[in-house]
Amino acid sequence: MSAREGTVRTAVITGASSGIGAATARALHAAGYRVALLARRGDRIDALAAELGDDAIAIVADVTDRDSLVAAAQRVQDELGGADVLVNNAGIMLLGPFASERREDYRAMVETNLLGAITATEVFLGQLEDGGGDLVNLSSVAGRTARATNGVYAATKWGMNGWSESLRQALLPDVRVTLIEPGVVDTELPTHITDDATRQAVQESYDAARVKPEEIAEVIAFVLSRPRHLVINEVLLRPADQA
Repeated sequence: MSAREGTVRTAVITGASSGIGAATARALHAAGYRVALLARRGDRIDALAAELGDDAIAIVADVTDRDSLVAAAQRVQDELGGADVLVNNAGIMLLGPFASERREDYRAMVETNLLGAITATEVFLGQLEDGGGDLVNLSSVAGRTARATNGVYAATKWGMNGWSESLRQALLPDVRVTLIEPGVVDTELPTHITDDATRQAVQESYDAARVKPEEIAEVIAFVLSRPRHLVINEVLLRPADQA
């Protein structure tokens, strides 16, 4: 039973400055949640918090910096009463041929996509357990398959999948764990790719994407709306025409 049962729930969303993170913040706020928007780009989350109005706060935090997450958790506790939901959405997709000169891209993906989610969860876990919480981890179709140019990105998502299953077992019944695995979604992920040829090819497929971040956010909101005795542990979503 939630220690805060009967009260308004609070959702913390990492990577809330754009894409699925921003859409999830809007969807959960519309569903009655207080929301804490965490991201590095303060101007974007400030604007989103202003758009949402009451019960939304913007906190500049980097998931690769534990101290910033600890400070964020303290603000969430002090200003919103603690986190009931953590959405681990922050991530980067630096695709390209495997090569030594791209080693900084590989480190950045591991530190953001996998270690960042692990650290955010470790920092907020006490609040989630206190509130009978929910943990939502954003993975990818790349957590189930790999291609020649996405090896390290896929490795971070395969890691997210395995870690999420371990957490599911370790945290039940106090914290529900859900893994969301989208395919191509209309987001800015390709713009960060440092390999020019890969970025162009990936951008073309994303430009044609029909699945919008709001549609993934709707799924997350639905998962969280289920009664406490039911947990949807894994959701795989693809565009209908994605092979």
